[in-house]
Amino acid sequence: MDLLEREAVLQDLTGHLHEAVSGPGGVALVRGEAGIGKTTVVRRLAQVADPHIRVLVGACDPLATPRALGPVMDFAPRLGRAVRTALTRALAGTCRADEVFDRLLADLSVCPSLLVVEDVHWADEATMDLLRYLARRLPEVPALVVATYRDDEIGRTHDLTALLGTLARYPWVHRHDLAPLSRRAVARLAAGHAIDAEELYQVSAGNPFIVAEILAAPAEAIPATVREAVAGRLAGLSPATRTVVDVLAVLGSRVSLPLLTGILPDAERALEEAAACGVVRTDGQVSEFRHELTRRAVLEAVPAARRLRVHRDVLAAMRSGPVAVDDLALLADHAEAARDPAAVLEYAPAAAARAAALGAHREAAAQYARSLRHADRLPPGRRAALLEGHSRACLLSSRLDDGIASRRAAVRLRHELGDRLREGDDLRWLSSWLWPAGRTAEAGRTGLDAVRVLERLRPGRELAGAYLNLCQLACYEHAPVPVAAAYAEKAIALGERFGDAGVVVQARFHAAAARLLCQEDGWEDCEQAVASALAQDLPVDAALLTVIMAWFSALRRDAARTTAAVGRAEAYCLDRDLLTYLLWTQAWDSWGLLNRGRWPQAAGAAQKVLRHPGSPPAVRALALTVLGLVRARQGKGQAWPLLEQAAGLVDPDCLLDTGLGWEARVEAAWLAGDQERVQAEARRGLAALEERSHPWLSGPLACWIRRAGGTPPRVPAAQPYALELAGDWAGAAERWERLGCPHDAALARLSGDAGALHQALDAFECLGARPAVAYTRALMRARGVRPVRRGPRAATRANPYGLTNRELDVLKLLNEGLSDAEIAARLYITPKTAGHHVGAVLNKLGVHTRHEAARKLHHSEHR
Repeated sequence: MDLLEREAVLQDLTGHLHEAVSGPGGVALVRGEAGIGKTTVVRRLAQVADPHIRVLVGACDPLATPRALGPVMDFAPRLGRAVRTALTRALAGTCRADEVFDRLLADLSVCPSLLVVEDVHWADEATMDLLRYLARRLPEVPALVVATYRDDEIGRTHDLTALLGTLARYPWVHRHDLAPLSRRAVARLAAGHAIDAEELYQVSAGNPFIVAEILAAPAEAIPATVREAVAGRLAGLSPATRTVVDVLAVLGSRVSLPLLTGILPDAERALEEAAACGVVRTDGQVSEFRHELTRRAVLEAVPAARRLRVHRDVLAAMRSGPVAVDDLALLADHAEAARDPAAVLEYAPAAAARAAALGAHREAAAQYARSLRHADRLPPGRRAALLEGHSRACLLSSRLDDGIASRRAAVRLRHELGDRLREGDDLRWLSSWLWPAGRTAEAGRTGLDAVRVLERLRPGRELAGAYLNLCQLACYEHAPVPVAAAYAEKAIALGERFGDAGVVVQARFHAAAARLLCQEDGWEDCEQAVASALAQDLPVDAALLTVIMAWFSALRRDAARTTAAVGRAEAYCLDRDLLTYLLWTQAWDSWGLLNRGRWPQAAGAAQKVLRHPGSPPAVRALALTVLGLVRARQGKGQAWPLLEQAAGLVDPDCLLDTGLGWEARVEAAWLAGDQERVQAEARRGLAALEERSHPWLSGPLACWIRRAGGTPPRVPAAQPYALELAGDWAGAAERWERLGCPHDAALARLSGDAGALHQALDAFECLGARPAVAYTRALMRARGVRPVRRGPRAATRANPYGLTNRELDVLKLLNEGLSDAEIAARLYITPKTAGHHVGAVLNKLGVHTRHEAARKLHHSEHR
């Protein structure tokens, strides 16, 4: 386990050590719960200590009868003869422990030392006395004493509590708490593992030991090491305390003392012992396990009959008085565990509705699912309402298949009941979520069915939503602007009439977005709509619009806007637990990184999306496409299987609508030298676009036909593509540079003169685009452009990261904290060229930031 979020403590301890060996000495107390990383920190301190410092490490053990002066016995071989002799005599009973203390103090006075005593909460009385003795006299010797202990296992009567009280009076005693890891740190450790980082954080509460064990055995519900550790801590508890711990495990997360004592009248005294062993903690009138995984390990050992009895007792106790809304989820949980279907249907739907209102969509989905497991005897109307709630919660928490299945079932029930209004509304919602599922054709048909059903009824909010859905689909499918505008106009009229602010703001946004994509006009109107949704506190509407802005920014290859839009959408979706929209945002982020030439980072972002089990098919297709295109551009092979897998997940139209799928196939064919396939794939894409109007989709396909030696048809093309198609390669390259797309700029320069070819070659080399480098060199030879440098220079080959001399210069200037403009001034190059070199350095080092690049430089210099 890396020293994640422990750097500050290690730095402080290193400072204490430096001060202590220079005199006067001191004490450092490192405290935290079991598994928090105390041993890891002190071991790293010992590793980074100067070689002239003697390191003495000893530990106390959890023995029934602790070893007398056990830690001193551990490091005795590194002490002087006088100390060893005194220790032998003391253990034999021929001298007092005081003599060992005196000899050890004298020994520490001779040589600068780091003395570590681990797990002092298990120390014997003599070791406690030794620490008292040394602490008082340490200012006289060049030594730092580091003591670690579990602060969750010492109560008011523990021997260590008295020792800590003594040490509190000394100003040379320093205290350091190790806190649990943050969500961000746990997510970082989970990267590369097929595991939900948020769930990992919840069950581990950020405990590094538990995190590491789960990651080492992801297939096990409870890793054996965690189960054994919990069993070991419970082994010494009294029967009464063990009963309390078992009941707490059955009751769930946070348990009120009145509820616990209502089941176990004498629980209060036993709770103190349970807290002292570090398994549970109390906060006022509430008790809970320190880690959810610990609770599960305890629960696993509780007999099923006892669990059932406890759940029934709790359910009866909680229902005996007024029920608070905060207890609904707990009541639903106990009702199901008590095998009481009527109680489940009384509390689970209410708990689901409350969770949805609070934005806890995963919790809402779980409560609706619990309700549906017991809903067979309910009237069809109530069952349909539960299915509708479950569908919405699933769709917002990225359980797309479950959400679509529930919505289909609701449509059937509403149809059987003859409830045309709700049937039409369900068809609208089903249509809107079939699109991210990659079923674009079915989404369109279902959306039209919804409008046909609802148009036969009196107009209302449901019809407004159905018109909005068709407006959205028209926008996403890049239909002509008038189509989206017509549906938007109808949706706005009904939305305003019936007071549906979400429909109004979304319709205005999508009408503007259609113009933005087809006519290069509407950006300000889109941003105004986003601002309106945010100002009106419409969380789901605002989240969708921020995500769409990230998509369309990436689709238009605008690096700066993509970065800003992704950051905004990601923060908004994280804050509101909107997992589906968050995964979409992360997929667009991978695409934006690809456009900016940050290919390793793009691949990493795409893999993160693919590792999440809740990623919708269209999101997975986009991530697979990014990953396949990175591999194709880097010449690593196996690109086509990824692209074919992406195409198999969604309808062909969806592959085209998202803006990358078809173009990626064409480029992969070009990189493989298959010019015939380039033209075939590009023309198939243009044929699919025949009735649409999107210059950012048709433009690149036309350019690829031209690059492959064909004559492209006249199609709408965005400015940089239009410039290249018109023969203005310099204008196209300059436009791509302004957008922040170095790879596209280099492709445009392939049509240019000798200088342009040299620039293209330099850019491709910086990006690590091996197939494009080979193609450019061949093109230069064919055109008689000389000289052509063959392969990397010797300095580049010698560098472990493949950096050129110029890139090494740039890396050193990054270490000085210089900006692109400052680097350009130092190296007498343009800021734009400096930016390309910085991007190449980050790519080759496989890092995300300038700071990380500088750290790599330090590491390589000190190897």
